[in-house]
Amino acid sequence: MKNKNVGLLIIGISIVLGIIIFLFNNALKQITSASCSMGSDCSMYTAISTQTWISLALAGLIFVVGLFLMFSKEEKQIITRRIKSKEGERKIHIDVSRLDADEKKIVNILTESNGSAFQSDLVEKSGFDKVKVSRILDRLEGRQVIERRRRGMTNIVILK
Repeated sequence: MKNKNVGLLIIGISIVLGIIIFLFNNALKQITSASCSMGSDCSMYTAISTQTWISLALAGLIFVVGLFLMFSKEEKQIITRRIKSKEGERKIHIDVSRLDADEKKIVNILTESNGSAFQSDLVEKSGFDKVKVSRILDRLEGRQVIERRRRGMTNIVILK
């Protein structure tokens, strides 16, 4: 889940918690006014006030954490690999912070294969079935991490 979504979720939870605190506070005040014969000098009123402020402070702290998560930036994880090919050596910079575990596995197989491999080899080395590899490659191609080129009856997959 992205930081912004988690932040929004935590902010929503803190708002709901604040509403519950106010409802509970009102219920306690009604119970205290009905049961305490001393009026406003009753010690239960100070206890209710203290509990309410502590609860609101905790809800506020949760709200601030949500705001922090919502506005914090996610760090990019960039892997730099050197790929040796017939044309010479080249560096590839890959942002893996947005890749899931399966996509990272395919990218690692490609980097170990000097930046290119047949799609059928990716199926064998990854242990995934053909359909899954094809879908992973579609996502990676959409993110412009790889490029597929047709070679006869199969594709060759190249890191960009």
